[in-house]
Amino acid sequence: MANGLSPLLDGAARATDPVVRGITDEQLTLPTPCAEYDVRALLNHLFHVVVGFQALAAREAADFTTTPDYLEGDWRTRFGAETGKLVTAWSAPDALEGVSPGMGIPQPTVAQMVLGDLLVHGWDLARATGQDYRPDQAVLDEVQPAVEDMAPMARKAGVYGEEVSVPSDATSFEKVLAATGRDPRWSPR
Repeated sequence: MANGLSPLLDGAARATDPVVRGITDEQLTLPTPCAEYDVRALLNHLFHVVVGFQALAAREAADFTTTPDYLEGDWRTRFGAETGKLVTAWSAPDALEGVSPGMGIPQPTVAQMVLGDLLVHGWDLARATGQDYRPDQAVLDEVQPAVEDMAPMARKAGVYGEEVSVPSDATSFEKVLAATGRDPRWSPR
């Protein structure tokens, strides 16, 4: 029996998968809204997060000290398979219980972290490669308060950049992007 978060992970994966599949080899060197990553590096980072958080769902160790190169063979199809495994791992009824031994934070917070990564990095990759990205509204509704709660700690840890100012009438997605240090108006040009 799935828990309440697994459908949200599935929604985030479904929104990001077509973006990943739409990236051409020629686009791998393009800049992204994450200044430290080009498209290739961001894809490898997102792959690594997806694979690592499969282990974290089962309260197993995940090594984030290095990022392997996942862009070999049919990596576009493999991304969908790996996000499917992620959804399955977090669908376990007890996946959201307790504290992550590897991260020392509650399992629901760990799950919200990977949910946020799929959402925000899906946008990053779409923006960098000129694709549309339509976030799942239920995912956005779940991620927005989590991002707002985690933002000060994430900025201090260097995971988020400084908050970007957005107009008061900004959409909830633009506010999430801004809270993570992204300019919702970012363009590769």
